[in-house]
Formats: sequence, C-alpha cells, structure tokens
Amino acid sequence: MPGGSQESYSAGYREGFLWKRGRDNGQYLSRKFILSEQEGTLKYFVKPDGREPKAIMSIGTLNATFQPTKIGTAHGLQITYLKDNSTRNIFVYHEDGKRPACPSPKEMVDWFNAVRAARLHYLQVAFPGAPTADLLPRVTRNFVKEGFMEKTGPKRTEAFKKRWFSMDERRLMYFKDPLDAYARGEVFIGSKDDGYSVLPGLPSGVQSSRWQFGITVATPDRTFLLVCESERERTDWVATFRMAVDRPMLPPEYAVEACFKHKP
Repeated sequence: MPGGSQESYSAGYREGFLWKRGRDNGQYLSRKFILSEQEGTLKYFVKPDGREPKAIMSIGTLNATFQPTKIGTAHGLQITYLKDNSTRNIFVYHEDGKRPACPSPKEMVDWFNAVRAARLHYLQVAFPGAPTADLLPRVTRNFVKEGFMEKTGPKRTEAFKKRWFSMDERRLMYFKDPLDAYARGEVFIGSKDDGYSVLPGLPSGVQSSRWQFGITVATPDRTFLLVCESERERTDWVATFRMAVDRPMLPPEYAVEACFKHKP
C-alpha cells in the first residue's frame, strides 16, 4: 500500500499523516490523509486505522495554497473545498519524523504537487480537448487578496466589527479569525453588467468608530459597508473588487451566483 513517502503522482494516490488544526479548539493533531485520483477525493481520518473518514473533499472543488505566515509554520498548507456550497478551510503541516517539532518542507511540497496532479487530471476529464496550458492556471490558485477590514450589519445600526477577509476568485469571505474553519459570511462579487458596483467611501451619515477609510460594495441583494485601517489598504481592496466588477461573468460564474442567491 502506498505510504507517506510516495513521490510519484502519476499513480494518482497519496497517503500519509499530517498535523491538522482542530476546527473548534485550534489544537493541531496528527490525522491520516488519503488522496485518490480514481475516487476524485481527499479524505482524512481521525484514527490511523479508521474505516470512516471524518471528511471527504471533492477534488472538483479542492484548492491548496501555502500559508506559512497565517499558520505560523514553514510550509503550512491551507486546503479549501466546498461543503454545501460554503467554503471549508483546513490547515495542515508535516513534522520531520527524525526531528520532532521540525517542519518538513519536502513532504508538504510533495502533498501540494500531488493535489495539483489530481486537480489537473480532474480538469482534463472535465474539459476534454482543452490545451494543458489553459488548464494549468485553474489547477490551484492563491487568494486574490486577504487582510483585515471592519464591517457592519445590514441594518447599519450595528457597530463595525473587525473581520479577516479573503477574496477567492469572485467569493469574498469574512472570518472572525484568519484560521477559522468556516467563514462568518460569503459574498459573491459579480459584474457591473449584472448590478454589482464598488465605490470608495461610505454613504452619508454612516461613520465607523475606529477606522475611517470606507468602501461601499453593492450587490443586487444587499449593500456591504467596509472600512480599512489605511488609505493604501482601501486603494488595494477597491482595485481588487473593481477587477471582479469590471470583468464580464462567464457561464460557470452565473451558476455560482445562483447558488449564493439560494442560500438560506
């Protein structure tokens, strides 16, 4: 049976142990992971000999990105996937068995490459005949932008609260903590042709208690009011949102938008 030291990705299978951050307590514990290209899944198990996985992640929605600063461990990997059309985050790293508490870069690079190989195979099946060069940018991706902003609620009478924001393609997610497993909320940022817009500043009469550099993001269903700590951060976020708003939506993105509209 393939083990954690496997280096060939052509077999479409990888198995090994990674330290995974707990969803609720933030404690890192060793978990068994199995990546199967044939099944189209990445699974992890609480017990080494467990038969039922704790989670099953579809390769179709899987993404992996190195996040050493966020996780606080060299070559820490953030794995994301969709669960009931909501983004689920998993944070993992690997320790060198010969030197406990010492991160193992090679092992994490191997896992990252294994995920990329499985993703490429998935895309080649999903889009037969598409040139590999066109598929490679879709294999894995970094977040467009991340950072802290403050937001208020839909009634605009609530205090602005500090949240960690991540922009993933057209998904804007906000978390109480950067290492949260689930977002407090997700916002779809569509095209200006479909009723989405972004403007620097806040509506008249709205003020934040701390930060002063506001952004107004309007969607067909709701207007979101955000504030940044600095003018530079606001400029960067506005530019990020405008890249999405100014770009026409593709047919698959309309399907994603429809899922957002049908969320409870």
